[in-house]
Amino acid sequence: MGPFLLTGASGQVGGELEPVLNELGRVAAPRRAELDLSDLEAVRRYIRLLRPRWIINPAAYTAVDKAEREPEMAFRLNAEVPQVLGEEAAAIGAVVVHFSTDYVFAGVGNRAYVETDPTGPLSVYGASKLAGEGALAATGAAHFIFRTSWVYNSTGTNFVRTILRFAREREELRIVADQHGAPTWARDLAHLTLHTIRRCETAGDCLAEARRLGGIYHASDGGETTWFDFARAFLALAQEKEPEQPWAKLTPIGTEEYPTPARRPTNSRLNCELLQRTLGFTMPAWQDSLRAAMLET
Repeated sequence: MGPFLLTGASGQVGGELEPVLNELGRVAAPRRAELDLSDLEAVRRYIRLLRPRWIINPAAYTAVDKAEREPEMAFRLNAEVPQVLGEEAAAIGAVVVHFSTDYVFAGVGNRAYVETDPTGPLSVYGASKLAGEGALAATGAAHFIFRTSWVYNSTGTNFVRTILRFAREREELRIVADQHGAPTWARDLAHLTLHTIRRCETAGDCLAEARRLGGIYHASDGGETTWFDFARAFLALAQEKEPEQPWAKLTPIGTEEYPTPARRPTNSRLNCELLQRTLGFTMPAWQDSLRAAMLET
């Protein structure tokens, strides 16, 4: 099986995907020095030489606030790259797995969003990711788009690692308590991708199966919480591991008390029933994944 092309292997999701994909076949996981994704022609040449069977694309411009100042680069990486991947995949009969975000929604109400709900991004980042979804779909390539939320891992830069560091250094941390969603462990997304690939590859015609099953799916870990309660949960686990370490006191605040250049949705809940019903994959409860992840943090 393979070869596989994996973008963003140095990122949170890509870093979990590389060892998982290695179980299936040869994986090309070029780092930036080898393939600059912002060079679209270089991306085309790379794919034409490699001729991958699957293109897995967790790479993205993820600096949400910085994107407000750099919309061109955000759209290049989040919209134009998926289009190029889709065009090249369509030409060689490959399947694309692409990752998107809850930020494509306006975040109103308190109901979990389903895949067919109207979108309405509040930020350049969200708009660029939404444009990427549409651009990929328009190429006609067989594809899976997994919208996820609040991704973290035991490595890299993320909310968990940042708060743990600050909690060692400070006496008090003020955490937003009125934004709702589900933290998602990057490893769970890697396992979902592996499941999806195996589901298609074990069918008689992989490409036909990918076209039959493909489309947009919501894929965040099960349950819901707030950033404040999420922080409280992983700090409690940290205290179990290091009971002698003094940790910062957490204070809940409202979104308006923590202004950012890019607006965040207050409702990031994603309904993942379609994923379970159609692909036969259930994302773990966020609390279970957090406990497993904290064993490595």
